[in-house]
Amino acid sequence: MQPEVLVLMGATAAQSLLGSGFRLTQHRGELLRLPGNDFDGAVVVSPHPSSILRGRPADRDRAFHALVADLRFAADQRGR
Repeated sequence: MQPEVLVLMGATAAQSLLGSGFRLTQHRGELLRLPGNDFDGAVVVSPHPSSILRGRPADRDRAFHALVADLRFAADQRGR
């Protein structure tokens, strides 16, 4: 399997592949690459979907739309 885009959902996933100092909120919406790896596809980070459910009810709609935007951004990277 050779995916074109890898979406890392949540800080734990992102830090496991991009390093413990990686901060998801600082790199959300950016096109990234995996360091020192043969994977040459695009990497996109987004908060884990479960964080929407754990967040404040008043923030859920905004957080959901931000997640959808992240996934659309990832989908747009295919074939580049």
